[in-house]
Amino acid sequence: MSLTADVKAELITVRDPRPTARVAELTSLLRFSGGLHSIANRVAVEAELDSSVLARRTARDLVELYGVRPELVHVQGSGARAGGHYAVRVIDGGETLARQTGLLDQRRRPVRGLPNKLTTGSRGDLAAIWRGAFLAAGTLSDPGRSAALEITCPSSEAAMALVGAAHRLDIAGKAREVRGIPRVVVREGEAIRAALAAMGAVKAAADWDQMRQRREVRAGVNRLVNFDDANLRRSAQAAVAACARVERALEILGDDVPGHLRQAGELRLAHRDASLDELGHHADPPLTKDAVAGRIRRLLAMADKKAETEGLPGTESAVPAGIED
Repeated sequence: MSLTADVKAELITVRDPRPTARVAELTSLLRFSGGLHSIANRVAVEAELDSSVLARRTARDLVELYGVRPELVHVQGSGARAGGHYAVRVIDGGETLARQTGLLDQRRRPVRGLPNKLTTGSRGDLAAIWRGAFLAAGTLSDPGRSAALEITCPSSEAAMALVGAAHRLDIAGKAREVRGIPRVVVREGEAIRAALAAMGAVKAAADWDQMRQRREVRAGVNRLVNFDDANLRRSAQAAVAACARVERALEILGDDVPGHLRQAGELRLAHRDASLDELGHHADPPLTKDAVAGRIRRLLAMADKKAETEGLPGTESAVPAGIED
């Protein structure tokens, strides 16, 4: 199953015994999964849900909390919803239910956000609002750079109400529009974990956080490996360039090379992968790293000066193409 399906499967099993929390969850689920419709000039409440288990639970909650008996219909999918979905409809008594849940105000006008009595409720009620919204229209992506917990919203007002509830739960959620559709997005890794835990998906929160930590460790290791590879590559290129220049310098100078500079050049060619410090230990008598570097530098400078005077290619000309000095 996908991460989203795992989270929803766990949330379906969460049963807050407090009546206010059950009402908050059911109202939020209805609001974010379809809400109000007009059927035969009557107000109907309908929820479009993506699993039969959730549809049956929603129908049972409607019976237990409001005493209405909804229709449960399997709708064959098409296009983006190839797997089909389930519609939970209340036509008889739909307007009364809409008023009771706060989806209609006292003037029979649809509430575009969420009922105020819900968004000002306790932390348990706020968590239930998020649980209902996620069950209706939530998705969770894999941990990584583009990780996100998203809820598609029926209106910008509903999105802002959900963001307000998130902030009261100390969750950093933001409202945004994607191709004209309002969404609430939680992106930061710790905030996603906190949102899952607050909704009641405790196992999913722990699993997601473990996945995130594993990926961060793996990414850190990959960065270190790449860093080491880059350093090794630069060191190897520098050694090739240095040896090529020293060979050219000895060729240009011939017998005119001072003995101590020739010794430094030949040490470089004899131990091509050695560091300057290691070259110093190979010298007889031993030399410091700075002494070796200074002698090789003077050898190259002397050769380049002679090459310039005589119109010959300098030591740089010996460095193979594509190798950085």
